[in-house]
Amino acid sequence: MQTSAVNTPRPATNSAFSVESRNGRPDFELAAALQKVSPQQQAKAQKTATDFEAMFLNSMFAQMTSGLKGEGPFGDTPGTGVWRSMLTEQYSKNFANAGGVGIARDVYRTLITQQAKTIRSA
Repeated sequence: MQTSAVNTPRPATNSAFSVESRNGRPDFELAAALQKVSPQQQAKAQKTATDFEAMFLNSMFAQMTSGLKGEGPFGDTPGTGVWRSMLTEQYSKNFANAGGVGIARDVYRTLITQQAKTIRSA
């Protein structure tokens, strides 16, 4: 999935804003939802989406490193497992904060559109 910006005039004013694209086309549904959802809710949804992706990546990284045995920074001791779990947790958080694999973007879109539908029906 590609992300790019398209300058489109707002319906009510002449100022331009950025519209995310989805599959190479402007995502007007997300743009409309973002106008209904407050900036605080948008920030909270972004953090939740990034945390979700970090948790998913941590699970993947833990599976990737579960079979590693032998010499490491701490040798083959009981503490190595604890150290490795903390290391994979930090890797996953850094990876997700740097853009991740795209899960957070889709989770964020879903959260924002659901919140906008809730606001509309209230």
